[in-house]
Amino acid sequence: MIEPTVYELSSPGRHGPLLPALDVPAAPLPDAAFLRPADALPLPELSELDVVRHFVRLSQKNMSIDTTFYPLGSCTMKYNPKVNEKAASLPGFTNLHPLQDAEMTQGAMQLLFELQVYLAEISGFAAVTLQPAAGAHGELTGVLIMRKYHLDRGDAKRVKILVPDSAHGTNPATTSMAGLQVVELPSDPRGNVDLEALKAALDDTVAGLMLTNPNTLGLFEEHVLEVTRLVHEAGGLVYGDGANLNAIIGVAKPGQLGIDVMHFNLHKTFSTPHGGGGPGAGPVAVVEALAPFLPGPLVAVEKVEQDGPYLAGPLADEEEHDHDHDGYRLIWHTPSKSIGRVRSYWGSFGVLVRAYTYIRMHGPEGLRRIAENAVLNANYLKARLLAEGSYPVAYAERTCMHEFVAQGILEGAPDVHTMDIAKRLMDYNFHPPTVYFPLIVKEALMIEPTETESKETLDAFADALIQIAQEAREQPELLKDAPHTAPMKRLDEVRAARELILCRC
Repeated sequence: MIEPTVYELSSPGRHGPLLPALDVPAAPLPDAAFLRPADALPLPELSELDVVRHFVRLSQKNMSIDTTFYPLGSCTMKYNPKVNEKAASLPGFTNLHPLQDAEMTQGAMQLLFELQVYLAEISGFAAVTLQPAAGAHGELTGVLIMRKYHLDRGDAKRVKILVPDSAHGTNPATTSMAGLQVVELPSDPRGNVDLEALKAALDDTVAGLMLTNPNTLGLFEEHVLEVTRLVHEAGGLVYGDGANLNAIIGVAKPGQLGIDVMHFNLHKTFSTPHGGGGPGAGPVAVVEALAPFLPGPLVAVEKVEQDGPYLAGPLADEEEHDHDHDGYRLIWHTPSKSIGRVRSYWGSFGVLVRAYTYIRMHGPEGLRRIAENAVLNANYLKARLLAEGSYPVAYAERTCMHEFVAQGILEGAPDVHTMDIAKRLMDYNFHPPTVYFPLIVKEALMIEPTETESKETLDAFADALIQIAQEAREQPELLKDAPHTAPMKRLDEVRAARELILCRC
């Protein structure tokens, strides 16, 4: 049953809670010429109960991470602990205004400062900005930092960015938006960056390399130290796509692998909410040489009567971080060669509180277990599918990290494709995996179970995929017409492409 719109539910004269009577003198309205006509905005008229029931019914039609398994490869849709929400809802945080003076927000600034330090320590970098709004925004920030670094050195000829074909799809777009040229690098037979192709592409026009490690094939770059060394020897910088940090957190630090700048996806690694267009956060970390170029403002610690602010420090020294005593204070700081502000105010504060809570809740050992369990779950699910034999897996001979790429190429079902399998999974109450990505794998089914799912859930998902493979051979129409249980059926993609409905909204 299709839920009616609020306009269809509207009844003239019906309303929600009544506003209290004015306790101040009524002010006259502006001249009528400046007012919108009364009938220009026909708002629906509903009771509070009508509104609540309408939106609850709509919410029940959606899949959510609180109701079902989301194996979205490269997206990391995992459980968001409710303690994160509790922390972000504390009145001391929710009642703050971003334009308050720093002296009135020292507690919030201490949280942001400590989060900067935690992220720097976790990743092996010297400094962090919390400003970027999401992963792609962090990517752009990082590449702009790389560009300005070269320009600051008077090296304007470096206009090329090398992008492996196993990188995230946003990397080429980021490069173009930064005014630089994309040079694609192929993968070798084991899913790594092709070293010979890399050597051939490196010259004095290369600004850097954008490296996703683990890459979108779910594989750790076996030659990462050689890759970063070659780029540095050619005078370039290495950008690390931190989207997949959840596979190596607590195990390997990108800053110690030769990466110069990297963004974090807080929703992937640190369990902040994801989806719906935001809010989000994509902090950026850099090595010491790039710290002067970070967007500001940052939160810094300043000691009274001491030269200048500093961005990080030993958190174990409690006295150093007692900012109300001993001459220390938190300040807003903009680095000397900053690329400028990339976000209004100081970033998505509520999201940052959630990430901070998650880090403090788990600690170093807990964060490492996150990576270990994510890798274990992915390899378990991969092994189950390989043992059954219906689904090919790209680079099956290698141990995957937090995700792997199966293929929707089913023996005995030549007319069934990845999209059919994905749609049929919805009938089993599973959100589909990421489909047709990465582009270098035919009929890709990119699967990431995350560390939060139980063995029982993984087995149920594997059983569903195995059953669907059998259906594809025996009753392919079940897949072609899927989903059968969803309120909205499959889009006629051919018709939609040919009969475009364009409107001005």
